[in-house]
Amino acid sequence: MKVAITGSSGLVGRALASALEERGDEAVRVVRGAFGVDGVDWAPGEGWVREGAFEGCDAVVHLSGASVGEGRWTPARKAELRSSRIDTTRVLVEHLAGLDPKPRRLVTASAVGFYGDRGDDTLTEASARGEGFLADMTADWEAEAEKGNAAGIPTAMARYGVVFDGDAPAFKRLALPFRLGAGGRLGSGRQWMPWVTLDDAVAATMHLLDGEATGPVNVVAPVAITNADLTRSLGRVMRRPAFMMVPRFAMRLALGELADALLFASQRVVPERLAADGFEFSQPEVEGALRSLLRG
Repeated sequence: MKVAITGSSGLVGRALASALEERGDEAVRVVRGAFGVDGVDWAPGEGWVREGAFEGCDAVVHLSGASVGEGRWTPARKAELRSSRIDTTRVLVEHLAGLDPKPRRLVTASAVGFYGDRGDDTLTEASARGEGFLADMTADWEAEAEKGNAAGIPTAMARYGVVFDGDAPAFKRLALPFRLGAGGRLGSGRQWMPWVTLDDAVAATMHLLDGEATGPVNVVAPVAITNADLTRSLGRVMRRPAFMMVPRFAMRLALGELADALLFASQRVVPERLAADGFEFSQPEVEGALRSLLRG
């Protein structure tokens, strides 16, 4: 299978390309840049795709998107976050819809931010969208991806949770206070945090490439955890104290709106569709995953 990957320089993209090649597939790393620059395959901000960039591909995985966890959410940053997801998806789907033949599969990145802050509610792919910037952005993002299905390209949207890996920026930020002996929960610690290891995120993406599922699919570990659960597990695995507590107001002062949306929003997300499709996670429980990642 020949698979084109946008966002191939990112954490999931790099690992996915390697995994596809290891099993004998051809991974085409689509290069994003400015129009007319040598070696660039597309410039979605300018609506440009190089002729032949996706030609002959059996499937496409679209992983482009600026990091939501970097920098304060100023109006300019929010516009950048939206454009890097929504506009790129629109350009890609419109281009793929015009190919002959079209790819047989399209898998686009999405996020559990779709659900907003939902307390202790159990959230499946059938759950309604939440409220707030992330929920609005993700809903609009998926609406552009859904046009792939309308164009006759079976399209799945992978709603990724927080990806755990030793090289993942979000995971490094979680582990750093514990390495310094200042680990602890965020606020009450009762907020649910959807997570998945990088290996399982990649395996689930390949499962979607190989399968027939369309629409949203939660890519999160099956054993849900709260921030307090994660704090205790990190403390045990790293053999560091975990008694600190970071107050919510302090994180709001430091990060603004981002803190409420990413650190304190509660999302008890379950991978209902992956489970029904027979997908098996290699690391379903957080402590085992942490021991593997941190060599505890």
